[in-house]
Amino acid sequence: ENASFYVFTVFVLSYATTQLGASKSDVLNGVLLGSAVQLVAIPFFGALSDRVGRRPVYLAGAAGMALFAFPFFWLVDTRTTAGLWAAIILGLVVHSAMYGPQAAFFSELFSTRVRCSGVSLGYQLASPFAGGLAPLIATALLKWADGNPWPVALYLIGMSAITLVSVWCAQETHRTELDDR
Repeated sequence: ENASFYVFTVFVLSYATTQLGASKSDVLNGVLLGSAVQLVAIPFFGALSDRVGRRPVYLAGAAGMALFAFPFFWLVDTRTTAGLWAAIILGLVVHSAMYGPQAAFFSELFSTRVRCSGVSLGYQLASPFAGGLAPLIATALLKWADGNPWPVALYLIGMSAITLVSVWCAQETHRTELDDR
């Protein structure tokens, strides 16, 4: 979840402006629009996870991310404002399917005795390593491929695969009593 967010909001700025000649304002406006859409999408996916479960929604988001990795760059590579904005907005909607249920899902994985420490430690370590390093890794992959984004798309697919396996192995939590753990 973190890697994709930073690719869609940070890396895209340098990729679209440096490699494709897009204006910074077009990219930033796309991130702004995507963020506005997330204001609705995150609570929607959180509420959906309350109804159908945390794992199904999170798994759908991770699978969607893997499926959207190449189309994201195809849309950005159209070199049109509409294509760029569509890529960012769609990417952030798919991201929302993971981020919406995340707080409840992670919290429910821990007993009430260690919940705050467990969630905080996991999330705070994942953010700088999976998220913070993502733009640097994506930039290095782009340079390695002489400006072609296919390795960055594969990186997103790899991160999605790790997420899919991790969430698949986790227990479903949304209907479990807190005292049962």
